[in-house]
Amino acid sequence: MSTLTMRAVRVHEHGGPEVLRLDEVPVPEPGPGEVLVRVHAVGVNPPDWYLRGGLTTMPGETEPDVSLPVIPGTDVSGVVVALGPEVPSGVSPDANGLAVGDEVFGLLRFPSFRGSAYAEYVAAPASHLARKPAGLDHVHAAGAPMAGLTAWQFLIDPGHDHPSPFQPHPHRPTALGPGKTVLVNGAAGGVGHFALQLAKWQGAHVVAVASGAHEAFLRNLGADRFIDYTKSRPEELVHDADLVLDAVGGPGSRRFLRTLKRGGAQFLVLPGEFDPEETARLGVTVSSAQVRSNGTQLAELGRLLEAGTVRVAIDSTFPLAQAREAHERASHGHIRGKIVLTVAQNTQGTS
Repeated sequence: MSTLTMRAVRVHEHGGPEVLRLDEVPVPEPGPGEVLVRVHAVGVNPPDWYLRGGLTTMPGETEPDVSLPVIPGTDVSGVVVALGPEVPSGVSPDANGLAVGDEVFGLLRFPSFRGSAYAEYVAAPASHLARKPAGLDHVHAAGAPMAGLTAWQFLIDPGHDHPSPFQPHPHRPTALGPGKTVLVNGAAGGVGHFALQLAKWQGAHVVAVASGAHEAFLRNLGADRFIDYTKSRPEELVHDADLVLDAVGGPGSRRFLRTLKRGGAQFLVLPGEFDPEETARLGVTVSSAQVRSNGTQLAELGRLLEAGTVRVAIDSTFPLAQAREAHERASHGHIRGKIVLTVAQNTQGTS
């Protein structure tokens, strides 16, 4: 076992942001098919605070995924510093294997709580990584994996045939393009702002729903129409949507069914409450999915990020030692883009 140590944030007991503790722990050793990454930045995501709060079993599983103490986190951007045995020769479509010194980003071991990203080093499955776009700094790269892949797998391609824990039938994206209208609820958040941009990339007309403070931000990302939900009811203003991507969920989610034309679909990033009889009467469908790590898809998203077709918005950054403050920021809501933890120096460069 390695005698080298590193700083990592761990959860020793479940609770609020105050249970996040900075510890000194051994540097992990990469196993078969893994590489050791020197972490420069870490994306903060909802599963991180679900784990902190007491959720240890992933949806669809029957046994706990982790035991305490545990290092949370799944989204990383950093530099490869060592290769484990049996590292795949082709990590992504534009990669001929990884080498020490390569800058990479990825969503690690999801769906599971074993990403262990809130640390100075992480042993990462090579197949979950892609080369970081050269024009993107580590902070922005760390904000992309989970939110970007969630939007990608909902809207573009699931990339797998694993059954969803949320429904018996597989998720099928709606064909997008010119003439299609997509409404994104929660458009300013992590998944929402990626979904808006990917729908625009596909040629769709995009209606963004968020609070008024985000209007200029969302129009700058390409929203064709903006609805301030604090002043207007989207279901009273939109009736011709082909697709609703709801990144908010909750009991109010079903009202967006009324924005759909017959044959339309509502995709749920977070659970909502629906009446099957109502959806049948309206002639619409409801579908959900669970994002999964995918280095190949992340490389595709990386090309869009490199070209500037898709951008990562950063709500705020906090040093690793201030993970508690980052989770407190998340608990206040109204997040614009992504919250990111900075770990190594020189994480911010060009964006």
